[in-house]
Amino acid sequence: MEKSKYSRLEFMKNATMAGIGISLLPSLVSFSRREKKTFITGKRVGIIGLDTSHSSTFTRLLNDPEENADFLGYKVIAACPRGSMDIKSSVNQIPGCTEKVKKYGVEIVNSVDELLPKVDVVLLNTNDGRLHLEQATQVIKAGKPVFVDKPFAASYKDAVAIFRFAHENKVPVFTSSSIRYLSAAQEVVAGKVGKVLGADTFSPAILEKTHPDLYWYAIHGVELLFTVMGIGCVKVSRYQTNDTEYVVGIWKDGRIGAFRGTRSGEHQYGGIAFGEKGNIVLGPSEGYKALVMTIVNFFETGIPPVREEETLEIFAFMDAADRSKKKNGKAVNLRSVVNDLA
Repeated sequence: MEKSKYSRLEFMKNATMAGIGISLLPSLVSFSRREKKTFITGKRVGIIGLDTSHSSTFTRLLNDPEENADFLGYKVIAACPRGSMDIKSSVNQIPGCTEKVKKYGVEIVNSVDELLPKVDVVLLNTNDGRLHLEQATQVIKAGKPVFVDKPFAASYKDAVAIFRFAHENKVPVFTSSSIRYLSAAQEVVAGKVGKVLGADTFSPAILEKTHPDLYWYAIHGVELLFTVMGIGCVKVSRYQTNDTEYVVGIWKDGRIGAFRGTRSGEHQYGGIAFGEKGNIVLGPSEGYKALVMTIVNFFETGIPPVREEETLEIFAFMDAADRSKKKNGKAVNLRSVVNDLA
């Protein structure tokens, strides 16, 4: 294994100097800017975690003959049920999800170690983000490209550690919410409304006591906000009631982006982007096919479509929002989250 040229102390020092974008460090630039490496020797997909409906949905898309023509022959061939241990809503999904994937010819194995020799690429779908650092480390050590489902991690520190370990081992890692791939959001990214002047997004914001407030479900709407706004948020203010989260971010160029999280009423995903050439409504949710197609392209190329710089800023945003809540809505700089790792 190639050793990083930075010690942990130097890594954190430079991360602090870089402000928000950990991956701006010269040794941690995006794989899209690095020498391309051939990773894929086959199209056998393995799944870790059958405690989420995402696993059965992804399997159906990849393994159903009527769908598979769109996915370049990638097929789920093995899965390890291991997932959440103490999150009842997730644990309860394991038996049903296991039976669903077995109907598509998927072999059920007992451990991650048993899974890895059987597959070429991995979908790390475990619903419990606390397990992702351990599980991603196993996958990366085996040299397998990996998509990590939401939440990417259960702490900002773990998110940094996953990316760092991936870079040290030159194995590509990618994470994203399916909501990033709403048609309208991708039109904004492609420049349909010109420069984005601001945005408001919304999604459910169900709380899970084992994870920071916004990590568990609100991450969908937060990621949509960053999809259209891009990186560069410098400070966050957050307000919470029993039914609602409201988080306002100020970007370094003066733009404002806001996220509304809901815990009552209809569970919907969407928003509006305000552009110099007009405004565009984002949503509703369009399912998972666009995300799975993006994952397949990632497996084919080894190039993550979402840079770690953006993912880490999303996590810094959510952590800063937690700190703002504790300060009754007082603005918190995202830099303070990074500084705490120094």
